Amino acid sequence: MAFKSDIEIAQESTMLPVAEIADKLGIPDDYVENYGKYKAKIDYNILRGKENTPNGKLILVTAITPTPAGEGKTTTTVGLGDALSQLGHKTVIALREPSLGPVFGVKGGAAGGGYAQVVPMEDINLHFTGDLHAIGAANNLIAAMLDNHIYQGNALDIDVRRITWKRCIDMNDRQLRYTVNGLGGKTNGVPREDGFDITVASEIMAILCLSNDLDDLKKRAERIIVGYNRSGEPVTAGQLKAQGAVAALLKDALKPNLVQTLEHTPAFIHGGPFANIAHGCNSVMATKMALKLGDYVVTEAGFGADLGAEKFLNIKCRLSGLQPDAVVIVATVRALKSHGGVAKADLNQENLEALKEGLPNLLKHVENITVNFGLPAVVAINRFPTDSEAELRLIEGECKKLGVNVALSEVWEKGGVGGKKLAEEVLGLIDSPKNFKYTYGLDMGIKDKIAAIATKIYGADGVDFLGTSSKDIENIEKIGYRNIPVCMAKTQYSLSDDAKKLGRPTGFRISIRSVKVSAGAGFVVALTGDIMTMPGLPKVPAAESIDVDSTGKISGLF
Repeated sequence: MAFKSDIEIAQESTMLPVAEIADKLGIPDDYVENYGKYKAKIDYNILRGKENTPNGKLILVTAITPTPAGEGKTTTTVGLGDALSQLGHKTVIALREPSLGPVFGVKGGAAGGGYAQVVPMEDINLHFTGDLHAIGAANNLIAAMLDNHIYQGNALDIDVRRITWKRCIDMNDRQLRYTVNGLGGKTNGVPREDGFDITVASEIMAILCLSNDLDDLKKRAERIIVGYNRSGEPVTAGQLKAQGAVAALLKDALKPNLVQTLEHTPAFIHGGPFANIAHGCNSVMATKMALKLGDYVVTEAGFGADLGAEKFLNIKCRLSGLQPDAVVIVATVRALKSHGGVAKADLNQENLEALKEGLPNLLKHVENITVNFGLPAVVAINRFPTDSEAELRLIEGECKKLGVNVALSEVWEKGGVGGKKLAEEVLGLIDSPKNFKYTYGLDMGIKDKIAAIATKIYGADGVDFLGTSSKDIENIEKIGYRNIPVCMAKTQYSLSDDAKKLGRPTGFRISIRSVKVSAGAGFVVALTGDIMTMPGLPKVPAAESIDVDSTGKISGLF
């Protein structure tokens, strides 16, 4: 049976004008800024005066450790939102914006799939409303002002060997990881080593996503540490007098973007930090706006519960005061068999032994949510036609041993109708008792926080601080940033920091090679293993299959 591609389904859909989507949420026209017919920015000033309006219920969607077989977390998020809408609930979906890096690299798109998508799919996956370009411009403005300050006499006595601020670009470009610039003679600047991060891993992205308003954004930008002077003291963007211009560049990017699903459920898509090297959640602004406008808000956090969900709960919730009312953990039979050692070509065949080998990965993520964070959860099995009844029963039985129900999700094939069983399970969890707790206290030392995440969430035996990491931590604590959360940069493909260790590995340790402070964002970043803050393209990039015809119709996104 031939299935239509995601982009074919999206292009055949009938969208409502975005003004009608805003009407569904009761947003007055004065707060709607149209970007064409089908997308709009919503002015954050709509939140003024809503302080006493009760929040809706917040549902977090996370997943098992990703595999090449695919899990469908965003698809499940969208389908669950549509299912709740079909059940008569005023529902809002809150997602991240895709990065051009993965769109042209491996994913080819990140707007859901099948009949559970957000649209206009092509716009969302490409330039959208220009937020990522604004973030890159703000980041690179600071870099330009920093190097110009040095060139113009260096009144702040900046040590060019200790500059920590990198330029960024929203593209997978390994060639830019390490660069030397300022070459070509005296008039072209001061030569130094430099490098690029991908925009979605930049501190500016994190600041945009964690800011409560424009004033908060400006204060965070002012705190950014760009490097150190020759006395070892931090130099900030505020000392460069960059914060006002940064806020000016980001004033419109801070406004959440409103679009719709194929079934016309309102969706805010705003902010896009990677979850393996950044904090992996959509903006606080969009989430808070959704909670004030809807009865139920379905949001997702990137990759598995060890990454996006851990950061959602330990960083975003802590800094925003939010807390999920229920959590959905997405898995597929195929992905669990992949964790059990089955080759991708053989995943369509029933294999209960391999499934048993892979199941501990799911059970560890369930344990993280229900035991380590104290939140009620349901497992959503994103069903494929090749899944056998025996395989589905095995997963359900093992999850019930942990006191967690399993619901089949068929939203990829059926849209909201295929998510009603999952929606009903989630609604049953909403008012369950909660004992929400963080993985670590803010008063703990940075090394102890890292160790808590590694041992409790990843299941590691301990942590090895290699390279400059111990010295980095000593310096960060010395300059006054001991009592802030930790953002772990780790491979998404394993609970460990070794991408080859599948399932639920044991007997491993986490290696920390360097640690840096993102003072504006309000967290410390710990880089593990060989994680890169600038990805590269694969051998066959998705970009090779993307095209546009003479009418402007795009193909190849999936």
